[in-house]
Amino acid sequence: MPRPSALPGFILRESRQGCDSAPGSEMSYPGYPPTGYPPFPGYPPAGQESSFPASGQYPYPSGFPPMGGNAYPPAPSGSYPGAGGYPAPGGYPAAGGYPVTPHPGGAPAYPAGQGFGAPPGGAGFSGYPQPPAQSYGGGPAQVPVPGGFPGGQVPSQYPGGQAPYPSQPAVMTQGTQGTIRPASNFDAMRDAEILRKAMKGFGTDEQAIVDVVSSRSNDQRQQIKAAFKTMYGKDLIKDLKSELSGNMEELILALFMPSTYYDAWSLRKAMQGAGTQERVLIEILCTRTNQEIRDIVRCYQSEFGRDLEKDIKSDTSGHFERLLVSMCQGNRDESQSVNYQMAQDDAQRLYQAGEGKLGTDESCFNMILATRSFPQLKATMEAYSRMANRDLLSSVSREFSGYVESGLKTILQCALNRPAFFAERLYCSMKGAGTDDSTLVRIVVTRSEIDLVQIKQMFTQMYQKTLSTMIASDTSGDYRKLLLAIVGQ
Repeated sequence: MPRPSALPGFILRESRQGCDSAPGSEMSYPGYPPTGYPPFPGYPPAGQESSFPASGQYPYPSGFPPMGGNAYPPAPSGSYPGAGGYPAPGGYPAAGGYPVTPHPGGAPAYPAGQGFGAPPGGAGFSGYPQPPAQSYGGGPAQVPVPGGFPGGQVPSQYPGGQAPYPSQPAVMTQGTQGTIRPASNFDAMRDAEILRKAMKGFGTDEQAIVDVVSSRSNDQRQQIKAAFKTMYGKDLIKDLKSELSGNMEELILALFMPSTYYDAWSLRKAMQGAGTQERVLIEILCTRTNQEIRDIVRCYQSEFGRDLEKDIKSDTSGHFERLLVSMCQGNRDESQSVNYQMAQDDAQRLYQAGEGKLGTDESCFNMILATRSFPQLKATMEAYSRMANRDLLSSVSREFSGYVESGLKTILQCALNRPAFFAERLYCSMKGAGTDDSTLVRIVVTRSEIDLVQIKQMFTQMYQKTLSTMIASDTSGDYRKLLLAIVGQ
């Protein structure tokens, strides 16, 4: 596949970030860091631009779908699971749903912390809506403090006169938008009948399946499954599995899994069997909201009878293990206000923990990147650039390696622009020989009701081609039809 040309300010490296070599070397984000920095001689070392290793497709867990019983527990509508959208620990899923492996003590209880739940109606940060404001460290929400800058003013210009990230389309500053929205005039029984007819008799009417599945929200798909079992006494997922195969089967089944279950299932498969798919752990745990992570932890316990944190500890090690364990807590500050003095102080601490000393104080990086809100981290990155004359992403690359480097950089990239992070991951899943279909399916499905519209916009801006164009050239058949129907043109 030809290498895309770069717009001014875009730096594309030959290696596929997160795709076909060792972890760690990501494409520099367009326009970041600010221009005007002196080059650092000999960095990065030639041949060491690295990324996540490729992973094979993983099979579906045994026992999926459930034999008999009711449908999966309904997922709440909307971009984020609202508080109370899932039953309390121990009550998920509904009786008769997925078989639950008994486990002493059940799922751990989590505090109902104030501020967890549905996103606010106001504008999001960096094109990504954050959950409601929550104070940091249990105290009152932080307020901007301009102290620490020359003249007591927050600078309006960055070195070189360029903002640390490309300007985003106006729509991106007004919250996010999925390509799939709940269908109006929805009739679960009518859709169940359409799917039944599409699978009955000789052959399968894949187009009818594509038309229904691609235009219904996840919550509506759960209702279709329940209606199908009520009307025909058969399990819709089992019937679909018998009619489909390969990537089309994986995509259909992913669409019919409740969103929280799909994340929990993906994490379980990433750590099951020989080897660990570390990049899947990074992609999910470093990008989800507090409420999403807490729901995933509970679902992982109830569905698989296992403790997610214990599984992470047994499958990872060192500083990468500690970062993922921190992510599992779902305790990141999620307030929208920014304390600029704290940003200045954190930037100084990070510099002294890395570039400013021999060796690296990894715990300092872990503490700041795992606890600060994404708006706060963005301000810290800007303060770091002004203070160190080098961007924080490149400093992380110099101080860390392997998967902990990739995890830390994922957090920083999400602080800058979360849709851009997923756009980059999608590009890497299709760039070069072969396609990482599991990553392609996972991102398209999980972001389809949250911010896939913004991801498409960033994809076009970063690679000068549309996401649908690249999908069309890398996939085929009904699998391609369904992906394009979800993504849209």
